[in-house]
Amino acid sequence: MHIDLSGRTAVVTGSTSGIGRAIAVALARAGAEVVVNGRDPERTARAGRGVAEESGGGTVRSVAADVATAEGAAALVAAAPEADILVNNTGVFGAAPVFEIPDGEWLRFFETNVLSGVRLARHHTPRMVARGWGRVIFISSESAVMTPTEMVHYGMTKTAQLALSRGMAQEVAGTGVTVNSVLPGPTLTPGVEEFLRDRVGADVPLEEAERRFIAEERPTSLLGRLIRPDEVANLVLYTSSDQASATTGAALRVDGGVAPTLIP
Repeated sequence: MHIDLSGRTAVVTGSTSGIGRAIAVALARAGAEVVVNGRDPERTARAGRGVAEESGGGTVRSVAADVATAEGAAALVAAAPEADILVNNTGVFGAAPVFEIPDGEWLRFFETNVLSGVRLARHHTPRMVARGWGRVIFISSESAVMTPTEMVHYGMTKTAQLALSRGMAQEVAGTGVTVNSVLPGPTLTPGVEEFLRDRVGADVPLEEAERRFIAEERPTSLLGRLIRPDEVANLVLYTSSDQASATTGAALRVDGGVAPTLIP
């Protein structure tokens, strides 16, 4: 299958590292003009240069904006007002006992993981409809369908993304615009590496920490290991393509079989 995104513009939020960066590289490599986004201007610019280099000279722009805020989302929209592909990847996660999570943390997780995507989709999706083509993708998680006891506030936001993407897909039915969620399982990103250190111990070698985490906390994994960011990016690349024209309103799993369900 040859995926050609030449002439398309893709906005990928939270794309300075991890899954977001891998997605930006994959889209740029397929010919899309990619907007890399992060909060810190210097880090975002550096990531943009890295994505361009890693993708083989793709056209990449960098826009620093904190899309977890209304002001930041507006700044990103002002800098990149048109997009054919919107990947809502920005997110935060962390472990906390559910009855000890204060209101401010519930709100921070919701604004970052959910409202950021709502704000950007609200701007871009109607414009995609007017052009007759578009792809909106929410990066959710297997936690959307298998709530982790240690991260209930995170799981709540991931479930909300499934409802959002399905409802938005219904709203734009028959327009040439698709809206989907992609559900990665535990993926080896810098943030997850730090999470592992907290859960397993800072002095444990990463390979052993990965093995212990999967065996003890995600034993339903059929891979028996953490997923790699480029494995998630491969599914996002397909979902962004012309070839995925009949895939909409879906929750697409790339979770390594962690969720022991037939349908999300």
